[in-house]
Amino acid sequence: MPDAHGLTPLAALMPCLPGMTALGGSLKTYAPSPVWSDSTTADVKFAPMSKKAAAKLWHEARRFERETRQPGKQDGALGRNGLAVLYALLFDFLNYTSGRLDPAIATIARAANISERSAARGLASLKQWRVLNWVRRCEVEAGAFGRAVFRQLTNAYAVLPVSQWLGRKTAPEAPAPQSGTWGDHPPLPSVIEQAAAEASLEDKIKALALDPADSLAAALASLGRALKARETEGFTGLPA
Repeated sequence: MPDAHGLTPLAALMPCLPGMTALGGSLKTYAPSPVWSDSTTADVKFAPMSKKAAAKLWHEARRFERETRQPGKQDGALGRNGLAVLYALLFDFLNYTSGRLDPAIATIARAANISERSAARGLASLKQWRVLNWVRRCEVEAGAFGRAVFRQLTNAYAVLPVSQWLGRKTAPEAPAPQSGTWGDHPPLPSVIEQAAAEASLEDKIKALALDPADSLAAALASLGRALKARETEGFTGLPA
């Protein structure tokens, strides 16, 4: 009902003002569809990863955990929760063909056999050390009165290469052995050089036939077989 001044009390107008509520005698707005402020509605492009690459990355993560574990401490940089979450992401949810990786945190926790709180801590450790990154996603739906309503979706995850991890670098390739040291193997001689070192024509032909891809060696082997045939014919007195 209007007051003495002919005005309607504010409380009576509350049901008519969507997104508004009274708090301590003042108005406070609230989002009709709250989502994370950094959520995106854009499509996320996932990067494919082979199962072999995932397995190699998993072993690198275990090695990283061992290297960062301090004496007397139970966990390293990633911790048990981080390793459990990473294992679930790599081998339970990652689509190796498309790279799609977007499970809900409750689903991750169930696959890793830990609580959702522990899964959240594991995800935080993985992100802190740049083993993992993710994008928050949402979608827009039509709500009441034609108003756009945002709905939170699951995060889109990306497992980063070892070269981007904090404090962890891929081991450099071993240098070639120095000349004359153990493990240094001189290049093998070509089949033509091997044939030249043989004494008999038969052995020369055998050496030339060792590399079928060498056209010159194949031609010389064919010539050698022809010469051998001529020799055989001359020895037995048969006509050529």
